[in-house]
Amino acid sequence: MAEDRQTTLSPFSMRFTPEERAWLDRVAAGIPVAAFIRSLIFDEYLLKKRRKPRKSPVKDHQVLARLQAELGQSRLASNLNQLAKAANSGSLEVSPDTEKALQNACSDVRWMRHMLIEAFGLEPGDPP
Repeated sequence: MAEDRQTTLSPFSMRFTPEERAWLDRVAAGIPVAAFIRSLIFDEYLLKKRRKPRKSPVKDHQVLARLQAELGQSRLASNLNQLAKAANSGSLEVSPDTEKALQNACSDVRWMRHMLIEAFGLEPGDPP
């Protein structure tokens, strides 16, 4: 009886500078680097076929840190909460200044949403 033998895969080794390796790790975004390189060489289908990455889904840690710093320095959440309370109690007088403040707050929230989408490597139309 012939034994069923699994064909062995031959390894291939490459050397990278620290900068090249850091770039590969960053661009692979949590996917094993070997699978990422294989997909670049052969087919993007391999990326979809692989299991989900084990690392954090964050694409850009610097962008996320910047966003956290901005949120920490702003009083946006507190100010929006005060505006919501005033609106709910009926005591919010909508003056041109109030309208401008609300528009600025909405603009800030849109900016934060954009930065979070970018940091997590998503597209604007992706589901949450």
